[in-house]
Amino acid sequence: MSLFMDMSITCPNCGAVNRIEAVESVNADRRPDLRDAILAGTFQVSPCESCDEPVRLEPQFNYLDVSAGLWIAAYPGRLMPDFLEIEDSVNEVYRKSYGAGAMQSAQAVGEVLQKRLTFGWPAVREKILLRAEGIADAEAEMLKLDLMRRLPEAPLAPGIELRIVDRTGDGLVLIWVETVSETVLQEFNAATALLDEIRGNVEGWAPIRAALENGPFVDMQKLYMGEGRAVAE
Repeated sequence: MSLFMDMSITCPNCGAVNRIEAVESVNADRRPDLRDAILAGTFQVSPCESCDEPVRLEPQFNYLDVSAGLWIAAYPGRLMPDFLEIEDSVNEVYRKSYGAGAMQSAQAVGEVLQKRLTFGWPAVREKILLRAEGIADAEAEMLKLDLMRRLPEAPLAPGIELRIVDRTGDGLVLIWVETVSETVLQEFNAATALLDEIRGNVEGWAPIRAALENGPFVDMQKLYMGEGRAVAE
């Protein structure tokens, strides 16, 4: 089931303290409306009781959608540099919930789940969208890397990321977005045929695919941090 708890949050606009129901876990099979709210960008957003400006909690919850075969541990975007340590924690939580440390019935559920770790709201939405569209997230990340080589200007920097936000016919809609504020800096389209090119070059992309799929944090940004830099280059 989906779990919530009351907590206080300070409005960044006026400084007023608001009470809000913070999510601890989302079960999208039982509450598809919560999945829809995440995709719409309205989840965990409330108007400030004082100034009426929208106030949003950072993501800090587990997301389960058995029908889609997806389990996500969602964390605040500001914690991304600590992904290696957080991966260890997430792996242990999953082991106890759906892995070797869980009841047999839960392990059976775990066999159909894809385990993922995300940082920031744009990443959560993207994982859910890609799963719904039948696009492997590792291939989506390889597409982004390919696009960055093709684009004349790629504003990749700490706190700015490239996310797929929609699929339209034979194209994908991508945005450059600030992770925390979710301010969209740029939007453009890419042909889904580029994904076919990547799938057809298994050997060429093998090292990057292996690096991306090494752990639940499947995101090209980790290739630019620490030991992953050599693979990205």
